[in-house]
Amino acid sequence: MMTPMRYVLLVLSVIVSLHYILSFTHDQYGKATSISHLTDYISGSNPPYREPVPDQYYKPPEPVYTPDRKANATFVMLVRNSDLSGIMSSMKQIEDRFNRKFNYPYVFLNDQPFTVEFKKYISTLTNAPVEFGLIPQGDWVQPPWIDETRASAAREDMVKNNVIYGGSVPYRNMCRFNSGLFYKQELLQQYKYYWRVEPDVKFFCDVDYDPFLLMQDQQKVYGFTVSLYEYPTTIPTLWDNVKAFINSNPGLIPTDNAMAFLSDDGGESYNRCHFWSNFEIGDMDFWRGEAYSKFFDYLDEQGGFYYERWGDAPVHSIGAALFARKDQIHFFNDIGYRHEPFQHCPQGEVHSKGKCWCDPGQNFDYEWYSCLNRYDNLLG
Repeated sequence: MMTPMRYVLLVLSVIVSLHYILSFTHDQYGKATSISHLTDYISGSNPPYREPVPDQYYKPPEPVYTPDRKANATFVMLVRNSDLSGIMSSMKQIEDRFNRKFNYPYVFLNDQPFTVEFKKYISTLTNAPVEFGLIPQGDWVQPPWIDETRASAAREDMVKNNVIYGGSVPYRNMCRFNSGLFYKQELLQQYKYYWRVEPDVKFFCDVDYDPFLLMQDQQKVYGFTVSLYEYPTTIPTLWDNVKAFINSNPGLIPTDNAMAFLSDDGGESYNRCHFWSNFEIGDMDFWRGEAYSKFFDYLDEQGGFYYERWGDAPVHSIGAALFARKDQIHFFNDIGYRHEPFQHCPQGEVHSKGKCWCDPGQNFDYEWYSCLNRYDNLLG
């Protein structure tokens, strides 16, 4: 015979069991009866906005677009942990304007280990694969063959003459790395094409086609959005070294290259035009090839990344213009882009088709400091 206490325990047992079953099978019941919810209710400390919007108000997710084919490609982002906010802004725009439709992977590179926080917040922005790589110290620091006495004297002189980044060793490390070492990183060995993205840039237009496939199908090796003149004080001997390399390696130079973009006198002098490399869509196998590999190694041995302040933009531009056919260099006219202080804003129907949000009147293409007219003449 059951005592009253046993009846009470049996009833409580049934109630508790039902509670757990309902908590697991009915999400709203579980949230409403959770300890944190009941505590907030009793204390009166839970304002209404903390309650999630019920699922019934959300638009059902659209079917994931699966393209018939994709290129072997990735985004490449060289950033520091302190760049988190800026690179999240850039990446969010890339996702909204392009990559949520195409789902290409991301590779992040840093000379310091990425923090748990950095990885967490970056990974929430995309459904695409994301990898984080640590750059080997030997690929980042000033090489041991550089004469530091000479290099430091050059930096001091540039600081006195107000040369932009003239006193910075880390900036020089970055220029050298982007010029000839990024595509050698372990995480990038599996990929052919890359799209370089930097913090705090803007992408103005929808990109509803696949630029990587365009590069692949049309055999392009380098794509840009902005071109301009380099500061002469950063590259006083660069072209002399380029000419020395050309004279020693004439067999590496195709006859239908883009020398006319770089020089107005057949290569005797450099007009300082270059593609602004903070935006690049390119073929890493081109950089890995014999011609550019020998070219970079030669320039690296001359020490100009540290004795002067050679940037990756002129080095990449000269390499692409010398060793590729001119028709393999592509202007992405339909990708609206801004990196302070310059921007490319598509014009006319291209602006409308891309639903671009830049002001067409704010467009660097044919300003006096732009080199786009030289590119037009090259292919015209």
